[in-house]
Amino acid sequence: MLRCGASSGPGRQSVSSIQNRQVIVIRHPHLQKSPAPYDRFAVIGAGAWGTALATVIARRGRPVSLWARRKDLADAINAAGENAAYLPGVPLPHGISATSDLATALSGAEAVLMVTPSTSLREMSRAMRPHLKPGAAIAICCKGIERGTGLLLSEVVAEELPGHPMGAISGPTFARETALDHPTAATVAFPFNYGHRLEPGSAPAVRLAVSMSGGGFRPYVSDDLVGVEVGGAVKNVIAIACGMMSGAGFAENTRAALIARGIDEMKLLAEALGGRRETVTGLAGAGDLTLTCSSTTSRNMSLGLQLGQGIPRADCFDGQPVVVEGEANARSVIDLARRIGVVMPISQTVHAVLHEGADLAQTFSALWSRPIEAEPRALELPFADAGPIDPFNFKVQAV
Repeated sequence: MLRCGASSGPGRQSVSSIQNRQVIVIRHPHLQKSPAPYDRFAVIGAGAWGTALATVIARRGRPVSLWARRKDLADAINAAGENAAYLPGVPLPHGISATSDLATALSGAEAVLMVTPSTSLREMSRAMRPHLKPGAAIAICCKGIERGTGLLLSEVVAEELPGHPMGAISGPTFARETALDHPTAATVAFPFNYGHRLEPGSAPAVRLAVSMSGGGFRPYVSDDLVGVEVGGAVKNVIAIACGMMSGAGFAENTRAALIARGIDEMKLLAEALGGRRETVTGLAGAGDLTLTCSSTTSRNMSLGLQLGQGIPRADCFDGQPVVVEGEANARSVIDLARRIGVVMPISQTVHAVLHEGADLAQTFSALWSRPIEAEPRALELPFADAGPIDPFNFKVQAV
């Protein structure tokens, strides 16, 4: 049973503060209503991850409309019972209906999962506006920060679709494994108001988690939407850094250091935007980062690996126009970090290589040669720094 704390006694309420967070401990759990699952879903985006999420929902016995940008893709999915273009060999369960008509996809949907690329999210939100059911919950399932505005993706969608509960689904999830029902955990994050804390079953995060829970898919509920979104956006950038260093010939020590210090960058940015540091140590931060940095199944890791091997960007992925979220995220994350005064050296290094024409070997060597600093941040350690450590012998592999 989902709970928001332990009651201090039947019918009683109390408020405690844990790490500056107001936690409302509510009445006896037997007096609460059971969460009501959402009955009808729309998944906007028929790529691998959108199809996998539609599969999770349909397995729970709930009808899903899967919107595809191309009519030929929607027709092929319906005809074959499989998304051969993005998840070949994975049969889709009964209950998924693909369409390229947005009005049809959104008709009657109580919950909408947005799984389009982050760069097209604002445009897609505007297109959805006339067709949405009033009060339909919207969960963002792509990751990033809008370039130019510095807005989190939930803020982008909220500007275009006011009046709808707005949240996100994020975590360590590869689409094929999720679609095949391998044990998978993810975070479902929506803001909680006072009423949601009194009746957790009414909260959109809880209702969505209950709707999707079952089989191998295990959702966890969070009220820290900012922390979840920041973790998802920054982890793609750190994964590119790990790929670059792996491609250049370095191994586990280097990758572990980048993961650990990358998590620290996530924490700093999340906290500066009003999120909680501990959220970043969970599924949507450390969990997702660990997965993304552990396999070339991740396009972010794969891009970094190829660049680290000395392959020009235009020739990566055999010259195919593959969308890599971390590539765009590197620009928007650093733009935002500079604006609010957050120092993110690993993310800055990736940004410099991808978008400023910096030499990969020299830039990473400079990253490792920065003046010594303390860990954790609470340790104040003033000392006379003699200057940067001598750069190590960083060489990019020849291809």
